[in-house]
Amino acid sequence: MGVQLTALIESNEISFEQLAGKRVAIDALNWIYQFLSIIRQQDGTPLKDSRGNVTSHLSGLFYRTLKLLEAHVRPIYVFDGEPPALKHATAEQRRDVRAEAMREWQEALARNDFEAARKYAQRSVTVTDAIIEDSKLLLEALGVPVVQAPSEGEALCSLMTRNGDAYATATQDYDALLFGCPRLVRNLSITGKRKRGTGIVDVKPELILLKETLERLGITQEQLIIAGILVGTDYNPGGVAGFGPKKALELVRDKKTLDGVLETVSWNFDVAAEDIYEFFTHPAAGDYRITFGEVNKQLLRKLLCNEHDFSEERIDSAIRKLGEEKEKGQKSLDRWL
Repeated sequence: MGVQLTALIESNEISFEQLAGKRVAIDALNWIYQFLSIIRQQDGTPLKDSRGNVTSHLSGLFYRTLKLLEAHVRPIYVFDGEPPALKHATAEQRRDVRAEAMREWQEALARNDFEAARKYAQRSVTVTDAIIEDSKLLLEALGVPVVQAPSEGEALCSLMTRNGDAYATATQDYDALLFGCPRLVRNLSITGKRKRGTGIVDVKPELILLKETLERLGITQEQLIIAGILVGTDYNPGGVAGFGPKKALELVRDKKTLDGVLETVSWNFDVAAEDIYEFFTHPAAGDYRITFGEVNKQLLRKLLCNEHDFSEERIDSAIRKLGEEKEKGQKSLDRWL
C-alpha cells in the first residue's frame, strides 16, 4: 500500500520518449501485484494456463517490458528480499484483508454479481514463490537485469537512483521519496488507455522530483520521513490517529524533529517511531550488479509458449517488433556518430 502522501505531492506528466536511453530501477513486486490485480477476466479470475497456473503477471511483465525496450528505456527490475521485522503487523493485516476479499469474491460469484466479484478479486492477490521465480526467468530471458535486494526492493531502487546507477525509480508508492529517491516515476506500468469507472482515460507517466518537493513544502528530507510516519507507513499502518498529510505537514513544520513531534502525539504502535525513522534513513543497501543482455528467444518460447500456453505467433511477433525497433534506434544513433 505504501505511505499516502498524494495531497502533498505534485508531479509533471512525461512521455516514454523522455526516458529514452535512461536506466529506470523498477520495484518489481509493486508491478507484479499491479499486473495480478488488473489483468483479469470479467468475473475477476486471473489469466491461467491449461494446468491452472496463474499467468497474468507474465503477460503484464512481458508486454510492458517490451514497450519499455521499444521506447529505448532500460529497465532494471529489483526484487524484495527478507521483509524487515518492522513489517510483521502489516503482513498479518494484509493476509487478513486478502482472506476476507477471497471470501467476498466467492460470494459475489455465487450471486452472479460480476462487478463486485472483480473488485473483491483484485483485493485478494497473493504473490507466490512460483510467481516470483517465473517472473525472474522471464525478465532474464528478455535480457534485462534482475537484482535481488537484501530487504525492501524500493529501498534498493532508491539507492541505485541516488548513486546514479539509475535515472529514476519506477513504483506507484511514495515510499521511495522517504528512502531519499531523487526522481520517482509513477504510472510507468499502466501507461495507456485505461478504464476508470464508466469511462476511458489516458494514463501517462508522472515524474516527481524530491528536491523540488522538499523546497515547495519547506521541509527537509528527514522531516518528510516524519510526516510519512505520522500519516502511516507499511511499518505503522493507519498512522497516528487524526493525522492526514496536511495536518502532519503542519506539525512537522512546527516541531521540526521526531522527538518534538512525539512529545505532542499519542504513539500506539508495537514498533517504535525511532526504529521506523532509522529504517528509512539507513535502509539495508546490499551489493548489486547491473548487467544487460540479449533477448533469448528460445527461452522465451519455452517459458511462455511451452510451459504456459501463450500464443507462439503473438510472442514471435512481439519479439520481431522489438528487433525492428532496436535496429531503427541504432540507425538513428549511427547518423550522429
